[in-house]
Amino acid sequence: MRPVCESNGFIERFTLGEGDLSFAVKDTLDVAGFRTQAGCPALADTPVAAQHASVVATLLANACVLAGKTTLHELAFGVTGINPWSGTPVNPRFPSLIPGGSSSGSAAVVAAGEVDFSLGTDTGGSVRMPAACCGILGLKPGYGVLSRQGVIPAASSLDSVGLFTRDAHTLRQALNRLHIAVESPLDALPAITFIPAALPEIDAALLRFLAEAGVQPAQGELPTLVDAHLAGVAIISHENWQAFSPLLMEESVSQDVATRIRAGGSVTAEALSQAELVRRRFSDDVDALLADTPLLALATLPELPPTLTEANDPLSVVNLTRLVRPFNLSGHPALTLPAGTLDGRPIALQLVARKGAEGLLVQAAEWLTVRTRR
Repeated sequence: MRPVCESNGFIERFTLGEGDLSFAVKDTLDVAGFRTQAGCPALADTPVAAQHASVVATLLANACVLAGKTTLHELAFGVTGINPWSGTPVNPRFPSLIPGGSSSGSAAVVAAGEVDFSLGTDTGGSVRMPAACCGILGLKPGYGVLSRQGVIPAASSLDSVGLFTRDAHTLRQALNRLHIAVESPLDALPAITFIPAALPEIDAALLRFLAEAGVQPAQGELPTLVDAHLAGVAIISHENWQAFSPLLMEESVSQDVATRIRAGGSVTAEALSQAELVRRRFSDDVDALLADTPLLALATLPELPPTLTEANDPLSVVNLTRLVRPFNLSGHPALTLPAGTLDGRPIALQLVARKGAEGLLVQAAEWLTVRTRR
């Protein structure tokens, strides 16, 4: 029998561990004794996991209580969070809008107050995008900072385990229990470079948000941002073709996801080689900006999140990831935090720091949220 998502995003509820912080995990992370099905009927008969994913085991060993597993966009390969098989969670704060994908359920259970924090995975924005849609915080640590042992797919050059919280203080606590140190709160925010890359009205609203906190950022450019997005699409398409193409034989993968997987089979060696060149160039460009200011800021989403009706064709909204996916390509840590609303829909600010500076992103989020009361 297939697991069915509750309206808040859980597909299975249980209690594991003892402690003072509760969390949930996306159903791409192994939990011993449960099937890891990634929201896909083709994995309905997969064997139960023999052991916890590394990050789950670490949290359970550090006074955290696991409250259950959450739904997602099928095979973590989509941006809307709509899943016709395991269910689509309601966006708790903006019910008419998509919850965002792929880690839709993990974002929804945090936004609904069901748990203190949750784990998702972010290969092309799959933590930061649903966090932005649901009006909460989402952190993608730098590539390789958190172990991917026990995570589907087993191999990825883009994916990071990430976290959702409602506030920066809880994010600090969760990272500490994952052995990522966050220093004391900042007395002053370090210099920021703002990169205008979204719709003009979104960029203007984000600059007002920063001004409200007393921040006047420098203006900067990332001319390779578009190329980095396209290179990230090519690499994820190829890697997901390698990981998931055998599942297409069963004809039980949703049409939008199957279409994207099949497209990965046509990515050429030359295209991958060019994508790797873009990876190095873009990473160098980001590092060059970060040498001038410790933080970069830009919109998380280039447009306002769509309604469920507007996103009826999941393939039509893939480009909503064009400001988050580049930092999967480069491997830099990135965090999104809510920055108000525009026309009744949420907008979010994305902060990027040098590799190894996850703690600075949390400190910056604490500093900003205290001063803007979002």
